[in-house]
Amino acid sequence: MESQRTFLFIGLLLVSFLLFQEWNNDYNQPAATEQSATTQTNTTTSANGDTFVPQSSQGDAAQVTAVSRNIITVTTDVFEVKIDTQGGDIVETKLLKFEEQQGNGVPFLLLGQFEGNQYFSQSGLIGLHGPDATVQGRPIYQVSNNHFELGDQAELKVPLTFSQNNMTFTKVFTFKKDAYDVDVEYQINNASADVKQVQMFSQIKRTVQEQGGMLDMNYLGTAYGIPDEPYEKYAFSDIQDKNLNINAQGGYISFIQHYFVSAWVPKQDQTNNIYTTSRNDNSVIIGVKGPLENVAPNSQHTIAATYYMGPKNSAALEALHEDLDLTVDYGWLWFISQPLYKLLMWLYGMIGNLGLAIIAITIIVKTFLYPLTKAQYTSMAKMRNLQPKIMALKDKYGDDRQKFGQAMMELYRKEKVNPMGGCFPLLLQMPIFLGLYYVFMESVEIRHAEFGLWLTDLSAMDPYFVLPILFGASMFLMQKLQPMTVTDPMQQKMMTWMPVIFSVFFVWFPSGLVLYWLVSNLISIAQMLIIYKGMEKKGISVKNN
Repeated sequence: MESQRTFLFIGLLLVSFLLFQEWNNDYNQPAATEQSATTQTNTTTSANGDTFVPQSSQGDAAQVTAVSRNIITVTTDVFEVKIDTQGGDIVETKLLKFEEQQGNGVPFLLLGQFEGNQYFSQSGLIGLHGPDATVQGRPIYQVSNNHFELGDQAELKVPLTFSQNNMTFTKVFTFKKDAYDVDVEYQINNASADVKQVQMFSQIKRTVQEQGGMLDMNYLGTAYGIPDEPYEKYAFSDIQDKNLNINAQGGYISFIQHYFVSAWVPKQDQTNNIYTTSRNDNSVIIGVKGPLENVAPNSQHTIAATYYMGPKNSAALEALHEDLDLTVDYGWLWFISQPLYKLLMWLYGMIGNLGLAIIAITIIVKTFLYPLTKAQYTSMAKMRNLQPKIMALKDKYGDDRQKFGQAMMELYRKEKVNPMGGCFPLLLQMPIFLGLYYVFMESVEIRHAEFGLWLTDLSAMDPYFVLPILFGASMFLMQKLQPMTVTDPMQQKMMTWMPVIFSVFFVWFPSGLVLYWLVSNLISIAQMLIIYKGMEKKGISVKNN
């Protein structure tokens, strides 16, 4: 029993190591979202030539006027998008309100191609008469301009047109002010005397960059949602082992990375097919196909879907699909992380500084947990006072463990002491810490958020190690103030080195998380002094020998 706190600290150390490992994996992983302006290559060379077109059939031989392939640029208030006129695919997206690295002024590259890696959003029409299903390959659309700007408009429509066999296909991208979702609509004009059959597909293609980890945080890979499975991850390795082929009402598909997501949301009032495939170029595809649709002779028909490419904003994602906000993945502790996130953002809105909001939420959490903290320290102090009696029982019963155990339990009953009283409160506080870790890892608001002085990015490590050192000092002070129940010299030595070990681990942790734990320790010290003062008035000794 006397070693329970040692085991708890060892468990806490293990969890901290795993958290550090996951955070370090994410921040040191090369990805399409981490390149600088000097490494960007010309995106006019895209992967459209080998694009996977799901279950396409060879339709009519195309009768098309020769059109040169081109890249058009669309600029809004939130991103700069490049669209390849071959296929009308989005081949590059820069998020103008986010920087690659803090202060470098380079817009964050979400979609694009560089250094052999690729990340594209593709869509088209297949079926018997779809332009993407012909033997000539992807259609080359005509466009009125090479540059489009939203400017002061509420929305901007960018039409791309392609004609063949008495059919005209107009692919219209609708960009909206202060929005990361884009409506993609196909306007089909069938001027022939025959019924034409088409089918829309939307997919995301990405180079494989597997990310492992015991806690599966900062997931990099695909995910989908259907009514029976609102949020299901499907990792690169899963795609390479077995392709998805699911028919369901509505649904969505997505690609998830740290702080950002891209997702296709098809029409929800139809049965869609969600699929995956792996490619020979070390890339994978996740996509969704709508149903086959007939276009009557001499009539017009419209097919549409929505594509989101931007930060993990829960409200914006939920507005597109009721389950899409689950891509802001708080893991198995979502029921703790979600309210903590809402509270943190509310405090941030009130205070205007995220570092101060973290301090405020720490005060609130510690105040809420004060009854547990009081029970923890009271139990530890009582256990400390029982040590002489426990040692006397050891001397009395020697190696007879059964009698010693019975006598010790009788002692606990008589003195009204719960030997696990100091353990449960600490265990109950761990999910809150882990829940906040998920919040810090998933909330894009924390990315590049400044606190003040030397702390210019709460999502990055403390550049001067001030917070980890202060944390270690606070942990050392807490140990000195707490009643020592451990009598084994080896365990005492381990406890002594705990502040140093934790400080080393916390060097690489996000400074926002270290700030939370430092403030938590300082509040715990203040609460400890208050609790111990009250206990000493009752005659319960809390001082170590």
